[in-house]
Amino acid sequence: MANKKVGLFVGSLRKESFNKKFANYVKSIAPTGYDFEIIEIGHLPFYNEDFDTGTPPKEYVEFRETVKGLDAVLFFTPEYNRSVPAVLKNAVDVASRPYGKNVWDGKPGGVISVSIGAIGGFGANHHLRQSLVFVNVPTMAQPEAYIGGVAKMFDDDDKLTDESTQKFLKDFVKAYIEWVEKING
Repeated sequence: MANKKVGLFVGSLRKESFNKKFANYVKSIAPTGYDFEIIEIGHLPFYNEDFDTGTPPKEYVEFRETVKGLDAVLFFTPEYNRSVPAVLKNAVDVASRPYGKNVWDGKPGGVISVSIGAIGGFGANHHLRQSLVFVNVPTMAQPEAYIGGVAKMFDDDDKLTDESTQKFLKDFVKAYIEWVEKING
């Protein structure tokens, strides 16, 4: 039987993105039977409803096909002005349209917010969850993942060195996989 595919969506495009570093760490601890893959979103044109009735950009078509082929989704978000970065919200919108053709539908999800600040992206985490409810992504409620103070958690080789955060993420991934199994039956 093929491994289950989990798409990792990173809401930060910055070259030295902490969110991408965390996504890479989570990818490295994927359990047997699961393939975790970072799905690029920075190339997507802004969502435009005109494309719903016309010819969508090839990036939309390819992205929707990729999301459609996933068994589960996991989002990594920084917090910009107490909300989700535009690039991440755009990805949610692109794959949820046109109306009635939402490819997120029913895919078990999770959210990890990452920030240099002390509250760990709490606002962005919950703002993203509001959108996920509407596109019918059943999102794991517990454990919640707000990772703050991340500026000193990686070495010069981008290796996560904070042992308590490593343990937390291993426990989070274990709970997330249990969530995926529960939702997917």
